[in-house]
Amino acid sequence: MTKILIVEDHALVREALAQTLSRLAPDMSCVEASGADEALARLEGDDDWDLVVVDLMLPDMNGFSLLGVLAKRFPDVPAVVVSAMDDPSSVRRAIKGGASGFVSKASSGEVLCDAVRTVLDGGVYLPDVDHAAGKRAAAPVNERFGLTPAQTRVMELLAQGKTNREIADLLGLSEGTVKVHMSAIFRALKVSNRAQALVVISRHGTRL
Repeated sequence: MTKILIVEDHALVREALAQTLSRLAPDMSCVEASGADEALARLEGDDDWDLVVVDLMLPDMNGFSLLGVLAKRFPDVPAVVVSAMDDPSSVRRAIKGGASGFVSKASSGEVLCDAVRTVLDGGVYLPDVDHAAGKRAAAPVNERFGLTPAQTRVMELLAQGKTNREIADLLGLSEGTVKVHMSAIFRALKVSNRAQALVVISRHGTRL
């Protein structure tokens, strides 16, 4: 049996995704989660997952942050992003954050099936994006300040108002390790506390 977790806050979209993916194989099992917290609880409760489908716009945690948590805590379970945020910078950020595939919500069901099939076979699926079009996007905050991937995951959750304890629980770290990352983030941003860090992040734009 192939077991897929679909993380999407809109019920109609979840059901449509599940119906589409059921075409892949007769023994396909699609489990639905309406948010990040429910998804993480389901992943913790069962280690027999083959793939996670993630929306980037979730009510309790943005999908980019969830990708970071998944990469840290469930590195053996690949993720495919299905999102309406399909601009080149979002695609690059999702793949850099740990996704093995990206599908625009404007795509057909066949494209989704192709993407999931590719990732389940161990490959990477990318949309046909014209990276040469449009203006060059500003560098994300983590690149501007030279943050490591671990520090970036912590900063993304900091930007969402998570406490050190919540960040530790989400990333599977000790609270002491989170404090070490926080100190490094504050030094990089040249600030002394969380409030000042949030101001700097806001000033440089929302892209982390």
